[in-house]
Amino acid sequence: MIFNRIDVENWSRKPYYEHYINHVRCTYSMTANIDITRLQAELKNKGIKLYPALIHMITTVVNRHREYRTSLDSKGRLGYWDKMSPSFTIFHDDDKTFSSIWTLYSEDFNDFYSRYLDDMDKYGNIKQFVVKPNEPPNTFPISSIPWVNFTSFNLNIYNEGTYLLPIFTMGKYIHSDKKILLPLSVQFHHAVCDGYHAGLLYNEIQSLADHYTKWL
Repeated sequence: MIFNRIDVENWSRKPYYEHYINHVRCTYSMTANIDITRLQAELKNKGIKLYPALIHMITTVVNRHREYRTSLDSKGRLGYWDKMSPSFTIFHDDDKTFSSIWTLYSEDFNDFYSRYLDDMDKYGNIKQFVVKPNEPPNTFPISSIPWVNFTSFNLNIYNEGTYLLPIFTMGKYIHSDKKILLPLSVQFHHAVCDGYHAGLLYNEIQSLADHYTKWL
């Protein structure tokens, strides 16, 4: 993993970054439905779990664009990671708690899925907040609320407001007009992502769902 420093003085985004960091520190949430109708059918046909497939899709898009990988390092310096891996929550049905696990990303879905299954086998039944050790700094969060088909979702983070990476939350999918629609909420930081970047992310995730034969 490589953290590439950004020279703010020669960065085309400098005025936007400085405005949304120094003057109007601003994050925003967006929720949209992802049509997973054909994807879900193919996953069931192959006996593949939906959650890791969605995690892989999200991570694939995050790794395509540096806007979604831009953050501050441990010393507060601005830059972007050359690649990122997902850190995701899992639910323990017996005591209604959750844990956080990270899995090393691979562009090849079969490799990633094998790693996911291996992590779940090793850590899936451990009851604590963080269950897999040595999480690298180049991870980003994904969670799921599969009991609610929400139409909006907002995170209220009480810190200095300098967490720049996107935060993903999935909801319960529903059947509507012969389609299967899954709500996906993303928290963006306006210092690094504008509405265009939000739209690009959703459109590319939808494209992966539509063209699953290219990667599944």
